[in-house]
Amino acid sequence: MTSQPPSPPPQPEQPAEAVPTCYRHPDKETWVRCQRCERPICPDCMRDAAVGFQCPECVAEGNRGIRQARSTFGGNVVRTPIVTYAILVINVLVFGAQYVTGDRITGELAMWPAGVALGDQYYRLITAAFVHGGVMHILFNSWALYVVGPYLERAFGHARYVALYLISALGGSVLGLWLDPLTQPTVGASGAIFGLFGAVFVVGRRLNLDVRGIAVLIVINLVLTFVVSGISWTGHVGGLITGSLLAAALAYAPSRNRALWQIAIIAGALVVLIALVLVRVSAIQGVA
Repeated sequence: MTSQPPSPPPQPEQPAEAVPTCYRHPDKETWVRCQRCERPICPDCMRDAAVGFQCPECVAEGNRGIRQARSTFGGNVVRTPIVTYAILVINVLVFGAQYVTGDRITGELAMWPAGVALGDQYYRLITAAFVHGGVMHILFNSWALYVVGPYLERAFGHARYVALYLISALGGSVLGLWLDPLTQPTVGASGAIFGLFGAVFVVGRRLNLDVRGIAVLIVINLVLTFVVSGISWTGHVGGLITGSLLAAALAYAPSRNRALWQIAIIAGALVVLIALVLVRVSAIQGVA
């Protein structure tokens, strides 16, 4: 009689291997690990690397040692000229408000020497650059800004370009404050636009480009400024001088510590213009 061999004792069940989860998103399972730190990362956290993937923190750490690309004159690289587009949108929206409200918005925002000097309405020195006197006025300024704005924004970067535009506008208003009749209101972005024209000329010269086209454009517009009635020559000339000088200072700033030099240049330009405003306001108030 044969006997059956005893059956082997039951083996204990092996625990299932735990599925790793992303270190940044614990609710997401993943089998992919960062090639540098070996922490598990989900598809949302994967960043392409030379081999495999890396997590966002390792990518950021690696980029710190890489010199970032800069624009021609030291600003961040500009792919989309968002500042130019934003100014265009603001101009259109303000012009629409002018159309809806009649003369009220225009009167509140226009450059008016008496309002600045006797009413402490210093905001007019800048807001005047965002109101216009008619459809043709805003169309010309918008076209000019659309043509030259992106070029300068890419050359200087967003921040420097904003400074160039607004300080050019301020320069046109300051010359108007000094030379226009106290009761004469002026509107328009032309001071800022002429500043950009001057900046294009300066940048072209700095880069050894052919600047004859922009030179002819500046001359033609200056002639029209003095020939056609109803145009503020102070705004145009003031903006042209201010924008040209500021662009030259920014473009020819020493390459070593260029950012610091450019910050100092912008601050210095603002100080000079503010001082001119205060001197003129004091003189007007002294005889009022």
